[in-house]
Amino acid sequence: MITVSNVSLSFGGQLLFKDVDLKFTNGNCYGIIGANGAGKSTFLRILNGELEPTTGEVAITKGERLSVLKQDHFAFDEYTVLDTVIMGNKRLYDIMKEKDALYAKEDFSEEDGDRAGQLESEFAELNGWEAESDASKLIQGLGLPEELLYQQMAGLSGNEKVKVLLAQALFGNPDIIMLDEPTNHLDIDAIRWLEDFLADYFGTVLVVSHDRHFLNNVCTHIVDIDYTKIKMYVGNYEFWYESSQLMQRLIKNQNKKAEEKIKELQEFINRFSANKSKSRQATARRKLLDKLSVEEMPASSRKYPFIGFNIDRELGKDILKVNGISKTVDGVKMLNNVSFTLSRTDKVAFIGESEQAITLLFKILAEEVEPDEGTIKWGVSTSRSYFPVDNSEYFNGHDESIVDWLRPYSTSEVTDTFLRGFLGRMLFSGDEIYKPVQVLSGGEKVRCMFSRMMLFGSNVILLDRPTNHLDLESITAVNNALRDFKGVVIFASHDHEIVQTVANRIIEITPDGCIDRMGTYEEFLEWRREQGMKSFIE
Repeated sequence: MITVSNVSLSFGGQLLFKDVDLKFTNGNCYGIIGANGAGKSTFLRILNGELEPTTGEVAITKGERLSVLKQDHFAFDEYTVLDTVIMGNKRLYDIMKEKDALYAKEDFSEEDGDRAGQLESEFAELNGWEAESDASKLIQGLGLPEELLYQQMAGLSGNEKVKVLLAQALFGNPDIIMLDEPTNHLDIDAIRWLEDFLADYFGTVLVVSHDRHFLNNVCTHIVDIDYTKIKMYVGNYEFWYESSQLMQRLIKNQNKKAEEKIKELQEFINRFSANKSKSRQATARRKLLDKLSVEEMPASSRKYPFIGFNIDRELGKDILKVNGISKTVDGVKMLNNVSFTLSRTDKVAFIGESEQAITLLFKILAEEVEPDEGTIKWGVSTSRSYFPVDNSEYFNGHDESIVDWLRPYSTSEVTDTFLRGFLGRMLFSGDEIYKPVQVLSGGEKVRCMFSRMMLFGSNVILLDRPTNHLDLESITAVNNALRDFKGVVIFASHDHEIVQTVANRIIEITPDGCIDRMGTYEEFLEWRREQGMKSFIE
């Protein structure tokens, strides 16, 4: 158990949070959320002892072992994968090395024998004899081959190192696991395996993540960092979001009778408590929600940008026909005979192992790059807006303010009053609209790009990983906007929830072309698993 008492932190003259009193207990998974810069990772560093708070203290139950997902991908380059994973239990690793050094001595003394006996006893208590097989199970669960155990970390790719460091954090049954963005760079199967692992985990888990699907599947509680306060709520992210929105609406309506408010909130709690499909930990969460009182409901003051796309004209029958597209870059064939036809009701998610191939396809569809072979034909009724994964060309070298940068994209209203109001809804308030665009953060640039797209009124929008650099609030706003859009959407995203709730068609880009199936993302994944089982049986 972790007990947080009267913790406050001032950083660079800025108060991040104050008077924090929380308890984190075994058997629960806590998702830590907050706007960019709110202090999520910093709070995690205080909890694991890496950073001292300005006031207060953090106490961990004596004897409990804490494991943290390391962020430095080069820190273990001189070690093998096996050693790196076992280092997740430092005491076990130290015993193994001391044992090896003792047994390697030529003048092995009686004193050495006594020491070796002590080490062997502790080694067995720590399940040292199963360490190699446990490490193998972890890396294989994350999608890495067993033979990788004996390779040097220096020779691994970035994505492989991420998985090894995650295996290190999970190794040896720690009592407390702290994970900062654990799903970054993980593939679908690895994320699903991690969800299963954490759902069955006996200890305490604290996780910072922008992946709402992941938070929904593993979390029993949400820890919200909001305007210098840190509060804990029962339920997963979806419950936190919907209940906080409900509370905000009710707080705004001051004339609503208290009895009606309580009734509506209690009905909301009961609806989530009865829903068994919200998470693999549904049973535990349902018990917690059953005990939840109205006073414990979240009332977040978090602000969400307004993102919404209106279309200037209706789509005709013909939207897009892609026929036999192929493209080779630097001698590597990135796209190979890709063909598909879109209709006016399609919302298509591109997926695939090669992000470079998907980005190249977007550039071809946006008519920025010509294919080597094949053709694309857009319908005459289509008007298109493109959100590239790399937006640097729109900002680098531009010294104008946000409002002046946006002005040329407005086809009708160009007054400062209109643009100020428009940008205000995108959370650029006051004098922020006069900031030079070239000094904006990644998230601010993305919000500018969405502002630009919304002014176009296009009936087809193309988006290549639009949620990179965004916080949970902005990701949720993007999700809602794409779901509600009346035109055609073609997009790629790492966010499972967006793909699942927006797409009605999945196109997987493969080395042999593409796999094209109607239906949701989960339906596509289930179909792919069934195909894999058939291949295995055959």
